[in-house]
Amino acid sequence: MAMKDGIVKRGNRWAFVVELPRDPATGRRRQKWFSGYATRREAVAAREQVRADLRSETYVERSRQSVHAFLDDWLAAIEPTIRPATMESYERYLRLHVRPRIGAVLLPDLDPVIINKMYAELLRSGRRDGNGGLKPRTVRYIHTILRRALRDAVRWGRLARNPVDLADPPGSAQAAAPEMATWDAATLGRFLELSRSSEDFYYPAWHFLATTALRRGEVLGLRWSDLSNDNRRVSIRQTLVCVSHRIEFSTPKTAKGRRAVVLDENTTDMLIGHRHGQAEAHRLLGVSSTEDLVFCLRDGRPIHPERFSREFDRRIQRWGLPRIRLHDLRHTWATLALEAGIHPKVVSERLGHANIGITLDTYSHVTRSMQEEAADRVAETIVRSNTGAEPYRRV
Repeated sequence: MAMKDGIVKRGNRWAFVVELPRDPATGRRRQKWFSGYATRREAVAAREQVRADLRSETYVERSRQSVHAFLDDWLAAIEPTIRPATMESYERYLRLHVRPRIGAVLLPDLDPVIINKMYAELLRSGRRDGNGGLKPRTVRYIHTILRRALRDAVRWGRLARNPVDLADPPGSAQAAAPEMATWDAATLGRFLELSRSSEDFYYPAWHFLATTALRRGEVLGLRWSDLSNDNRRVSIRQTLVCVSHRIEFSTPKTAKGRRAVVLDENTTDMLIGHRHGQAEAHRLLGVSSTEDLVFCLRDGRPIHPERFSREFDRRIQRWGLPRIRLHDLRHTWATLALEAGIHPKVVSERLGHANIGITLDTYSHVTRSMQEEAADRVAETIVRSNTGAEPYRRV
């Protein structure tokens, strides 16, 4: 059948041809056929959409690349730009949860429906051991990785738009963090006293972590050269991270993470004693450590972060204390500080949060009671200043 307006009937289906931009390398003219339309009307509509995409420079030639192959390209491209621990995390979540479910799908065929079905399956039965689904927060993290990957696919001209932007990950209510577990001041004091009185090798590190609210990697990466001359201030410039169970030295992720933390007098005295004891132990053992670490093994080697956490778990179990994670010592410090009336901005800066909003969201269980107290105190002040009378009391 003769072609009219670039549209032709082939057998019982319709097809059309459009002019693509000239080949950038050779300058040659390029045409592309699109076929398989049931009616001429469908072919015309499809042709107009392609022409509109060409005019707006959003047209993307259909790729035969699978999601699996694209993710290989993407990971190789971003590896030099991200931290090894982040790279390991991306690779693991994509390998365990994304590739087995949508890896075989052609990149242009990936749509929000396919992605939402994957999220539903992960929530229902995504655990590796087969016992139930992943937590909503985990699925949201997978959503974040996939959105970043396909955003780059759009930038690289392999997709016209990002289908993940139209998908529906678990909502913030579903993904809410579990209730925070912290110790009160008495329990934390008992833990430190039990550790100190038993001459626990890890006591200096427990004490330092509990009174500074630093992260595990920040404590284990701390060097003596990071302390000020009077031992009252530490500069966070190096961290110890775990990548595939191997330990590596790194730097804080953000500018806020690279911060100075002031120490209390008791912690300063503890550090002075710890430094003398460590130096004497190294002398007796003939250790000449080049790492200059404040907290290390007896032979000067770094403490493995996972071992550090395990030792903490063993002690609280041995001493019958309420079960919390090592990281919860950081939450404990922040909670005690806010309850003591320390301004959230000060707490945020000490924790190394990117902004005070993170602090307020994380510790909303504390700041909510602070707001109630503030509301009562300010209202009482207003009433007294206006009338000089006692504030209204409920009967």
